[in-house]
Amino acid sequence: MQIHEIKITYKRKSVKRVGRGGKRGTTSGRGTKGQKARAGHRIRPAERDMIQRIPKLRGYKFKSLESNPIAINLGDLEKKVKANIINTGALIKSGLIKKGESVKILGNGELKRALEFQGLAVSASAIKKIEAAGGKVS
Repeated sequence: MQIHEIKITYKRKSVKRVGRGGKRGTTSGRGTKGQKARAGHRIRPAERDMIQRIPKLRGYKFKSLESNPIAINLGDLEKKVKANIINTGALIKSGLIKKGESVKILGNGELKRALEFQGLAVSASAIKKIEAAGGKVS
């Protein structure tokens, strides 16, 4: 069989050609006016319009790699932590922080027992209360 011997087994459907005058009235079957009545019309994607509406901020901005430390008050430590030596491991074990989070100890609340703080950021008011209770900060 040669390519010129191939015959179509079904009847071809004629394509309706619109927009060329003739017996279809003034608009030739395209409705009246507007983007869809024009030749070569393409509808703009909605995403493009959304992007145009967003205000563009100048300059290079990025999220800081360092996050703010979690603030823990002395009153919370008094209630929740059983250990006398307070470090990140003791705070994770007590459920006050998650692994990898930075911490700062603040001076709100009462401290009745002598605690030792190792490797943590401590505020000035917290240091006064810790030393008054007989503890130390290292």
